[in-house]
Amino acid sequence: MTEETPGFEEKPDVPSGASPDDAESKAAPEEGAAPAGDGNESVGLVAQLDQVRTALNERTLDLQRLQAEYQNYRRRVERDRIAVKEIAIANLLTELLPVLDDIGRAREHGELVGGFKSVGESMETVAAKMGLQQFGKEGEPFDPTIHEALMHSYAPDVTETTCVAILQPGYRIGERTIRPARVAVAEPQPGAQTVKAEGAEETTEAKQAGSANSTGSANSTGSTGSTDDKENGGPDEG
Repeated sequence: MTEETPGFEEKPDVPSGASPDDAESKAAPEEGAAPAGDGNESVGLVAQLDQVRTALNERTLDLQRLQAEYQNYRRRVERDRIAVKEIAIANLLTELLPVLDDIGRAREHGELVGGFKSVGESMETVAAKMGLQQFGKEGEPFDPTIHEALMHSYAPDVTETTCVAILQPGYRIGERTIRPARVAVAEPQPGAQTVKAEGAEETTEAKQAGSANSTGSANSTGSTGSTDDKENGGPDEG
């Protein structure tokens, strides 16, 4: 067996002719190589962090874009749903208009009595709740966008094209007209406007002639007074 000598420590091999200080200085760079490796790792971590941030921003933009598209989709679906509902209600009420016309004619002739009266009024109430509005009154100006003229005449007591009779009422839902009011219209008589214009001109001429006559009479009176003063000798001179 080999016996170890107490107190003996192994030392790095030192070349011949070199001092122990040279051996220590040679070992020092090997110990300092670790900080260089830490710097490379830090640069790598920063690059990875930048990549993660870029990816996060891209995913955030994608999420925001997806959310905006979803909101637009919801609004479009809701708008289409309302439009389909309005079209369905308009189609249903359009089919009921002849029934409402019959109820109106029965009321005008005094035939809306008994159970028929209750049924008719209930139907009109339901139609009103669904948004149906009746329009068209005698005496209102004719509007071709909501009126349909079935009869035409002239009247001396109107100044513009006027609805003088409602042959069939019109109906609308909100701003949408589902049936125009069918009316009889009357226009001003063509000769009435000419007669009124000629009468106004004659009145104006008469007023102007009267004013001219008054001015001439005043001038004649003033001239006569001057002549009389001269014949009578006029006022005494001082």
